[in-house]
Amino acid sequence: MSPGSFRLDIEYDGSAFSGWARQPGKRTVQGELETALATVLREPVALTVAGRTDAGVHARGQVASFRTAIEVPDDFLRRLNGLTDADVAITAATAVADGFDARADATSRSYRYRLFTRRPSSPFERGRGLWWPHRIDREGLDACAEAVLGKHDFTAFTPSQTDHVHFERRVLAAAWEDEPGDLLVFRVTADAFMRNMVRILVGTMLEVASSRRTVASFTQLLAGASRPQAGETAPPHALYLESVSYA
Repeated sequence: MSPGSFRLDIEYDGSAFSGWARQPGKRTVQGELETALATVLREPVALTVAGRTDAGVHARGQVASFRTAIEVPDDFLRRLNGLTDADVAITAATAVADGFDARADATSRSYRYRLFTRRPSSPFERGRGLWWPHRIDREGLDACAEAVLGKHDFTAFTPSQTDHVHFERRVLAAAWEDEPGDLLVFRVTADAFMRNMVRILVGTMLEVASSRRTVASFTQLLAGASRPQAGETAPPHALYLESVSYA
């Protein structure tokens, strides 16, 4: 393949990673992929990602982009996967138009958070879903999901210490869905997400589900309330970046 811009479609199990973003002395998805790319292309490569995931968060449809002045070998995908560990896979490597930016060109991102509701717990859901054997007010959860639709100020749903400047996000779809295997899943799509946003939304909704918070108090948070007014941050191991959409 000729030199130019490229898109990578990526899957990873986030359990053993300190998140996406490269960090000195820590194992990260970006660090592992950029090392593999530099080995194959024999030049440093800087990846731009559609959505940075936190430590422990998984991805089924992550997208990253890069540009290279090097001729890309025909067996590029095979060689790239041969240099990564089993918990990360590049499912596609595609030449794209010059200027393609995985982050700036994305129109929306979709996440899924998995609750495992059976008693007892399951060894197969360890590290994959949050075990929640408690009472669930399903009507309350559904009402919370409906409330987040549209454009809101999500200040309450991101850490107080943040680099974010703008806190409004537009949620395009949000719903709790039953799935086979005693699973209750929160699916949400937005134009963009802030750090921890989905996990704090879920943690706060679970307070509604267990009657520790009302739907009305949850809804009030969407008007720009401060972080301490929202609930706990749900654990990362049950969160998945499902897909990224482009025009």
